Amino acid sequence: MERFKRYFKPVKKFGMDLFKRFSDDEVTGLSAQLSYFFLLSIFPLLIFFVTLLGYLPFDQQDIIGLLSTYVPANAMDLIENNLEQVIESSGGGLLSVGIIGTLWSASNGINAIMRSLNKAYDVEENRSFIVGRLIAISLLISVLLLIVVALLLPVFGRMIGEYVFSMFGASEEFLDVWNTLRWVVSSSVFFLVFLYLYRLAPNTKVYLRDVLYGAIFATIGWQLSSLGFSFYVNTMGDYSATYGSLGGVIVLMIWFYISGIIIITGGEINALIAEYKGRK
Repeated sequence: MERFKRYFKPVKKFGMDLFKRFSDDEVTGLSAQLSYFFLLSIFPLLIFFVTLLGYLPFDQQDIIGLLSTYVPANAMDLIENNLEQVIESSGGGLLSVGIIGTLWSASNGINAIMRSLNKAYDVEENRSFIVGRLIAISLLISVLLLIVVALLLPVFGRMIGEYVFSMFGASEEFLDVWNTLRWVVSSSVFFLVFLYLYRLAPNTKVYLRDVLYGAIFATIGWQLSSLGFSFYVNTMGDYSATYGSLGGVIVLMIWFYISGIIIITGGEINALIAEYKGRK
């Protein structure tokens, strides 16, 4: 019992300090701002991504399939319908003509995350507007590359497994295990995305070992909350009956809001750990 109290005391203190930070930094308010910028960013981001499909070994349905795992059905219908309309009206010229403007618009969400993480670390954003936006675009491109890897692993995972393990005479059962493991590896891409954001987005020196816990929290918390909210909306929450044609937009904004809380809380965890280690 004494040992339990000895270990529980620092955990309790960390939880209380984190709750104080959550309140003082107005995480819920910042998350509402993030949800707005996410809404502005998602369609330019998807448009840019879809225009790259001609150079990648998967199609639009692969992207829709990845999103539909986490996005509620109402919001997914909204995204898919608007995406198809924009792509049809663009005539396929988005990549060559509007690449800079599309990336600039899509980076709004990353730029908002940078400001939120600056608040978590209690630092001011003294980078110029152009420099800050270029950093946001570079972070966005890096995140897109990681997402491409996440999509490629399911496409090529089995072929890679068959080629590598056939050299060792692996059985079919082992290939089935590999077929499952590649999805685990694909999910770990989310962890790399959060790790990368938490390491480079704040306007201060951040050590890699100080952002591990926040990235783990964000990875697990975002996936669980997204799956849970999607299950609730798809089975119990009839937002279309309440909001009519706006139901899809409302669901999408709530999902963005929950995602914002998870992302900012992960940053608050990292900042608190850095404070405990005397790095501020």
